[in-house]
Amino acid sequence: MRKEPRHKRLWALAFSAAAIVLSLAPVPDCLAAEKLDTTRLVSVGGDVTEIVYALGEQDRLIARDTTSMYPEAAMKLPDVGYMRALSPEGILAMNPTAIIAIEGSGPPEALNVLKSASVPFETVPNAYTREGILTKIDRVGELLGKPDKAKALEEKVGADLDAAITDAKKRPESERKRVLFILSMQGGKIMASGTGTAADGIIKLSGSVNAVGNFQGYKPLTDEAIVEAKPDVILMMNRGDGSGTGDEDLLKQPALALTPAAQNKAIIRMDGLHLLGFGPRTAGAVRELNAAIYGS
Repeated sequence: MRKEPRHKRLWALAFSAAAIVLSLAPVPDCLAAEKLDTTRLVSVGGDVTEIVYALGEQDRLIARDTTSMYPEAAMKLPDVGYMRALSPEGILAMNPTAIIAIEGSGPPEALNVLKSASVPFETVPNAYTREGILTKIDRVGELLGKPDKAKALEEKVGADLDAAITDAKKRPESERKRVLFILSMQGGKIMASGTGTAADGIIKLSGSVNAVGNFQGYKPLTDEAIVEAKPDVILMMNRGDGSGTGDEDLLKQPALALTPAAQNKAIIRMDGLHLLGFGPRTAGAVRELNAAIYGS
């Protein structure tokens, strides 16, 4: 077999090495931004929309989903529906150049339609932790072609979170209260939060204990489970539209009436997006919840 001249082999090796180095080099901001055209952007997820605004890139937005209620300016954008019940036709009618959605958006059938369309569909990972928030910011900044802005926001949000979490952790474990997060009451059944949820995450960050942390996700509780949970505090979203269960009706629930929370009328209501959004404002939610639970 005829061998290549030595100088040709050396040139080939050098070219391969250069190609590997170039492939590992960071992509310049200008090139990264060209990968995804976000000049007409639809954001799905209140946390995603908040991050876009926090990065100062809101001029790209042409529509948002129903959960995107902050900042107030976002409410002026067209609403394409609830993040878990999206209508692909409604979104595509906006003629977007890109869609950025929080993980968990749906339903799957709608996502399949959107992903099969000619419009890029990008997902932002979701985790109910400090690190999860910073990862969201990093991902949105990457998709918008603004990594430097995202890095600066991460540093600011991370420092604020660290201060709030550190302050909450100062409370001795023996003094930490048991919190029962109630998502809803339908047919007299209490739908409560177990682990792996935004409610569980914010309760823990606030230095408290999830009273029903022995199951995953949300599920209806039996009367026995409510009594055994012995919550010191009941936590709910403040829906603001009068559609939720009032405190009086809540306290009339037989099993709840036997708990320390009901006996002390310790019921806390907070804005749902602020409480459970796990976005740039979460440090404030941690402080607000901690103060509401412990009175300081």
